[in-house]
This record gives sequence, C-alpha cells and structure tokens, in this order.
Amino acid sequence: MEPMGQSAEFGRFLKAMRSRLTPEQVGIAVTAGGRRVPGLRREEIALLADVSTDYYTRLEQGRNIHPSRAVLDSVARALRLDAAERAHMMDLLEHCANSQRSPLPAQGVRPALRQLLDAVGTVPALILGRRTDVLGGNRLAFLLLADFPSMPVHERNLTRWIILDPRARELFSDWAAVAAEAAGTLRVDIGRHPSDPQANQLVGELAVHSEHFRQWWAGHRVVTEHAGTIRMRHPVVGELELNFEDLAPRDDPDQTLRLFTAKPGSPSADSLSMLGSYGAEESFSEPPSSTTDPAQATMRGDEGHSRAHRGLS
Repeated sequence: MEPMGQSAEFGRFLKAMRSRLTPEQVGIAVTAGGRRVPGLRREEIALLADVSTDYYTRLEQGRNIHPSRAVLDSVARALRLDAAERAHMMDLLEHCANSQRSPLPAQGVRPALRQLLDAVGTVPALILGRRTDVLGGNRLAFLLLADFPSMPVHERNLTRWIILDPRARELFSDWAAVAAEAAGTLRVDIGRHPSDPQANQLVGELAVHSEHFRQWWAGHRVVTEHAGTIRMRHPVVGELELNFEDLAPRDDPDQTLRLFTAKPGSPSADSLSMLGSYGAEESFSEPPSSTTDPAQATMRGDEGHSRAHRGLS
C-alpha cells in the first residue's frame, strides 16, 4: 500500500465520496447509453460546488493548492458529507500539507485519565492512544477482551486485535460491524496524523492480512462514534450486551478512556460480576522490558486491588 501524506490522501477521499453518489441523488438526469464511471463525474461535482472543473480536478488529484473555506464548504455540500466526513476532510487538508514523516512523540498515560481508570472500580476500562494503541487498562478489561500486557509492543493495538485476531472474531457477535467501525475510527486518526510512520505501518499490515480491511479502507468511511452497544459471546461467561462510552480530554483528543458498562440488574451485569470473580486471582504477566519507548513505560504489576489498574509498558 502506498504511503499516505501530502495531499494525495485528501484527493483519494474526495474521489471516494464522489464515487458513492448517484446522479439520481443529486437530481441529474441520466441519458441513454449509461455511464462509464461509478458515481458522479468530476465536472458534475464541480458544477454542484460552483467551481471550475479544472479546479476541482486539481483538488482531487492532490495537487498542492489552498482552497478557501467557502470553496471547501461548497465541495462538502456537493459531496453530501456529514459532519464527521466534513471534519475529516478538513483534517486531511490541514495536516497533509506537512510532508515530513518523522515519528510522533511517544505517548504516556495522562495522570487525569489514570485517576479515572483507578476510580471506575468494577467497570472494564481501557486507555487508548493514537492509532487506537492500548496504553493502559484494568484487569476486568483484559479479562473481557484480551491480555494486551502479554502481547509484543507493536501488537497492543485495539484495531489490529479486532481485525486480525481470530479470538476477536469469535468474541464479537457482530464482528464485521465492530471491525468496520474500528477501521473507520483509525481513518479519523490518520486524518489528524497522516505523516505518522507507525500509522502507515499499521494500515499496511492490516491491508496485507485482511481483505475485509482493504475493502473498508477503500471506502474511506470515517467513524466518530463515542458511544454505542456491542454484543459478545464470551468464552467464560457467555452472552453479553454492553454499552461503551469514550471520554477524551478536550485538550488531548489523541487519548481516550473507553468504559464498558451493562444495564444495572441485567443478565449482562451479572455476567460481568461473575467474570470479575472468575478472574480475581488472574495475573497478567509482565512483558520483557526490551523496549525503550517511554510511551510504553507505564505497565504495572497486578497484585491485589490497589495494583489492578494498569498502564502498559
């Protein structure tokens, strides 16, 4: 897969959004003889956006031009972008201009999020960083999902685990929907950090090993859902229906606390309690301390309640 960056990803996004529209959706009459391309033609989007075909073509080709906000708003309306897609388009235009592909600063768990993690008690919780890297979590989250602390550093990523691990496919009752949304969430991160080499490596790995991911990625779907419901078939406690909620600091959207909860008094709440009791003596092994990445230097042991809330190293 070719690297993302400069304005190429912006252009690919516009093309994907254009390809999903039909003439009927925008009130364009279809003449006899059919159409050779899926979706709308460039000149049709240009007409709807009130810009020249040449100008729109240069936008879609990813050339280094600087459209005004008014032009972008017109293009977004012509492409019928929703709020999440419009925000993603703006991210791509803003951040893709920087072609430098140097590693981003390493992430450590924010103290405020660590305090929240310590305070959630018996609720499964994860701390997610850029690219949906799993930076931390509590014992119940690892029992519910996977033993992320035991994984090699580069594998401690929620999207990677959901899409590539066969156990995740068995765990989620609606795996395809969950995995597609994970891919869409990753694309939002790519929009904010298109020059992140680790993100490019992750996307390449997923594309090589998952036909599903290749199809989802080609569709350029973006997902900004911060809450929802998931159904699971857990190997220990059986069927679960859980709500998830993402909490992110306003000044740091690249770090999120994800909480999983069950409706009080429901069978799923009882099952979560049972899972916690089942894993009361479960110990998550420390991975070898071979990495020098400070972003991963927050793993702690899991001995007793006071040490049950962990960051990953």
